[in-house]
This record gives sequence, structure tokens and C-alpha cells, in this order.
Amino acid sequence: MSATTILDTAPLGALIRYTDNSPKPPARFTKKLAAWERSNGVGRLVKKEPPRPYPTWTAPASFTLHEGNFSSDGVILVTIMRTHSADSALTFEVAEEPQPGQVRVLLDFGGCTELLHLAESVTAAELWIAKEGYRNARLEIVGSEDGDRAGDAELAA
Repeated sequence: MSATTILDTAPLGALIRYTDNSPKPPARFTKKLAAWERSNGVGRLVKKEPPRPYPTWTAPASFTLHEGNFSSDGVILVTIMRTHSADSALTFEVAEEPQPGQVRVLLDFGGCTELLHLAESVTAAELWIAKEGYRNARLEIVGSEDGDRAGDAELAA
């Protein structure tokens, strides 16, 4: 699939695999392997952005994948996010879609919606919001017909 297909069809929370279709180099070639890993991986779709016009050019539509966290003693130190534009030459595929009944914790800002967390239930999502302290987050149950909101989280930080 192309990047534009992902933008058009993949739901927030889906696992997206991307590749440049080149073979993986042997582990002994550490620099080549690191370069290959930058163009081949998997991440959870957390944001889709429309094209953004600027005075001298227009940035293409894009989407952001959450690839993982580095943590120590339960504290997240670094979050790895990778943004791909609609004109990316990489090949993408939806590896897994969110299961019906799961709950998306979403945050709206700047005209975009960002997935903060994908929970197994409404209760788990509300506990996550209470722990993390997002005041403006909203919940959305996966599989509900027209994307009905499960409710707004009004939990204080």
C-alpha cells in the first residue's frame, strides 16, 4: 500500500508495517543495519494530518507512527515517533487493526486528533487518563458505528 492509502483507510490505533523492500543486512554490518532499520519497521498509527499550506509551499499530508518507548524504573525517558508524508516511497501495510470493544483515548488539538492510548475497556481507559492526567481527552469505542464518543473524560490531574 502507499502512504496515501494508509491516510485514507487505516484507523487510528492500527499497527502499520513499513518497508523499503530491501533485504536485511547481516548483524555484523552495524551501520548498514541501523540504516535499514530506519526504513523498515512497525508502529501504531497515532495521528493523521492534512496538507498544510505555508506562504511559499504546501506540506503534504502525513501520518505519525508510535514505534516505542525507552524507559527506566517505569518512567518513560524517550518516545520514538516517526512521521511519514503522503509522498513517501516506502511500502506500507496494516499489520493489525484495533479490536472491536477496545477504547481509544484521543486528544484534539491544532485541527488534528491524536491517539494517546489504546485501552482494552472504558474502565481501563479512564484509569489511564487518571494516572496520566489528560484533562481534555475523550474516549471512543472501536467498532461503534459512526464513531460515537464513549464520553468525555473529566478527571483532574
